[in-house]
Amino acid sequence: MFRAYLVDDELPALKRLARLLQATGRVEIVGSEVNPAVAIEVIRVAAPDILFLDIQMPELTGFDLMARMERQPFVIFTTAYDQYALKAFEVNSIDYLLKPVEPEELDRALNKLEQFQGARGPVDLRGVLEALSRSAPLQRIPIRMGERIRFLEVVRITHFFTTGRLTFAAAEGKTHAVDWTIAELEEKLGPARFFRIHRGTLVNLDWLEELTPWFTGRMAARLKDEKRTELIVARDRVRLLKRHLGL
Repeated sequence: MFRAYLVDDELPALKRLARLLQATGRVEIVGSEVNPAVAIEVIRVAAPDILFLDIQMPELTGFDLMARMERQPFVIFTTAYDQYALKAFEVNSIDYLLKPVEPEELDRALNKLEQFQGARGPVDLRGVLEALSRSAPLQRIPIRMGERIRFLEVVRITHFFTTGRLTFAAAEGKTHAVDWTIAELEEKLGPARFFRIHRGTLVNLDWLEELTPWFTGRMAARLKDEKRTELIVARDRVRLLKRHLGL
């Protein structure tokens, strides 16, 4: 079992997380604290395996707390604010959970933590996280909305496409700018759900409704969105798509 310490300035959130962790039967809670300044010394003594850490707290943020730790345990951040997610992965964190924490998301984070359990000696967590992100398909992607960054669930995205040098995600009748190229998205999302039907188009196969022959050996792919979007499958991708779909 993992020995865990919990830090959150909101007592109800702290109690909820404790109940969820106890219910998993996978974690022993060795302590908890609402004051991050007090928690630092306690964590040094308790030496937990994993630290569940709120980000936005008075006096010290979760990032500030980590910066003051001499020995840093594995960390799973808990936050109500999406904008902290990207920064969370720039430090030694395993995962982050959005509040209110749900049991399914907690199990996912604990599963990810188990992948680090056998590590010995100094661990380059950032490098491991990058490797893990390459092997595990993304569940959400960052999208730009002016100066803000929000996160969009991958299951809601019907397809990605390029216009000029820009990449966009299409979801629920709207398009959103994405910082990654189609090639990068293809690698990060994995072939199980997304398939590249054209040099500049990546389709979510869960949204694929119909395939029909098109001119010059191409095919038309109709999606199940409200607009019944129709996309063209490039001739050199038709055979690969059929094979991928078992046709």
